[in-house]
Amino acid sequence: MTGLDHVIYGVADLELARAQFRRLGFVITPRGRHKGWGTANYCVMFAQGYIELLGIIDPSQFSNHLDRFLQTRGQGLLGIVLGAEDTTALAVALTERGLHPEGPFTLSRLLETEGEPVEPAFSLLRLPPEELPAINGFFCQHLTPHLLRQPGWEVHPNAVIGVASITIAVDQPAAVAGAYETLLGRSAVVPTDDAWAVHLENGSVLLFVTPEEAATLYPSLTVLPDSPAIVAMTLRSADLAQTHAALTANGVSFDILPGAVLRVCPDAACGAVLEFAG
Repeated sequence: MTGLDHVIYGVADLELARAQFRRLGFVITPRGRHKGWGTANYCVMFAQGYIELLGIIDPSQFSNHLDRFLQTRGQGLLGIVLGAEDTTALAVALTERGLHPEGPFTLSRLLETEGEPVEPAFSLLRLPPEELPAINGFFCQHLTPHLLRQPGWEVHPNAVIGVASITIAVDQPAAVAGAYETLLGRSAVVPTDDAWAVHLENGSVLLFVTPEEAATLYPSLTVLPDSPAIVAMTLRSADLAQTHAALTANGVSFDILPGAVLRVCPDAACGAVLEFAG
């Protein structure tokens, strides 16, 4: 395992989501179309990890339950994907730990570049929800990493360089944390005053809190989705003054919190609380 690979937003209008993230100060990749599916995406790339904006462009085709997510929850953070260097080897290792992996499965998408379309490919591995709980996640190996990142895609006007943490509301954080101890090892899971923190290999952290705690932490969540729900993400900025300037220049409203954190409400960030920290 290589830590956080990417975070997925399920969005109701893919083009509107692209415009919204541009306004937040991000460089957006060309559109990618999943082969054989009715979904497409735009991505925000970092040196490690990325954000995927996922939407439906052909409702008559398979959407991997994105339609159900949008109908029941509305747009927002849909899933968290963990990285793998070799999904075949990982499947063996997870089985030896008493877990029950499914796959690997291959997926590709057509990336609509200015020249000929290119086709990034991925190998995916899944675990049952009780063994990878609360994040609607899976493992991803990049079979064509050279196609996924292009010069300039990782340098953003808002100075963001990666994902610091993601907050997930769950009814029983301690029970969820126990599953991640089995998956990642006891040292990766740390209880704090208000959350169970799961530390991933590349420095990102999953924070599991109760729905009540989530409502206290993020008052702009006027309606908290049913548990489990991924409710907020904190991004790491290389220069918070530059982040502040980019948001201000684009007319994005935000709150300044103690500890040098800028917070954007869900209405301006595709349905989830979005924070920027130095």
